[in-house]
Amino acid sequence: MNALDRIPQTADALLVAELDRLAGVTAQLARRIARGGIDENLGGAAGTNTDGDAQKALDVIADEAFMQALAGGNVRHYASEEQDVVVTLNPEGRFAVAIDPLDGSSNIDTNVSIGTIFGIYPAEAAPEASFLRPGRDLLAAGYAIFGPQCALMVTLGDGVLKYVLDPETETFRLIGRIDDVPVDANEYAINASNYRHWSAPIRAYVDDRVAGCEGPTGMDFNMRWIASLVAETHRILTRGGIFLYPADDRQGYAHGRLRYVYECAPIAFLVEQAGGSATDGEARILDTVPTELHERVPFIFGSANKVARVATYHELPNEETSALFGARGLFRA
Repeated sequence: MNALDRIPQTADALLVAELDRLAGVTAQLARRIARGGIDENLGGAAGTNTDGDAQKALDVIADEAFMQALAGGNVRHYASEEQDVVVTLNPEGRFAVAIDPLDGSSNIDTNVSIGTIFGIYPAEAAPEASFLRPGRDLLAAGYAIFGPQCALMVTLGDGVLKYVLDPETETFRLIGRIDDVPVDANEYAINASNYRHWSAPIRAYVDDRVAGCEGPTGMDFNMRWIASLVAETHRILTRGGIFLYPADDRQGYAHGRLRYVYECAPIAFLVEQAGGSATDGEARILDTVPTELHERVPFIFGSANKVARVATYHELPNEETSALFGARGLFRA
């Protein structure tokens, strides 16, 4: 093992070995991404995945690289956003890896941060049973972010560790355990172009942030939207705030858009380990039990106090959430 320079001494050695394999592929991808456009067109179209989403060349490259690397280890089942079904790698393996090999691929051509998201479960005999379970069963989760620096954020269920890739040695150097998610940030991330499609509680929550110091919150906010889940997560883990990707009334969005197994469960596990919170707007995401591999769910996460506030908007009567912000006296405190 040489991709991660240090790991917790109490960690399961076999689990750490799989994390090291993931880190090794991440280092290789970081180098390839840095040369994108010189050797190959990583943002070129490469078909569609099982849900009909457009694939880029890098989506396919990353998926094949991770699957090949994990095939030589202790991973029994491999579930990828880019695969139709679970792939069994080692019938005797102890672990099951769920992965979004390349998150945010629509941003490749614009040189905006992209990444990889993964979660590791104990393997069950039946392939799908390893993944159709609540996220609280995760043994480990993490993401890599390919940005100005390539960072790897990992949890084994005891806080979140930050590694940074040293490009000279292609080794991830441990920076340390990150602090808890700040609670006093004034940033929120949502795609405001979908405003007309949101439910009344989500519209009311955003209305109150847009109103700023003149509204019931009594403070001004900044809105962010990167369209890269790893980039949104990294910002929130670093300086707090909240991310919202709610369900809406568009066709195909009634149950949200982000995938539970590959995106929401691993990110929620990380965020909770950093003192934050993750819900579907009302209920804890890690308690959700998916019924399909590619199942989508609404996803809201960030500073615990801010995520809790979203839930209170869902508890209000419809006439309250539909009213102008000035009439919602409940939130003036």
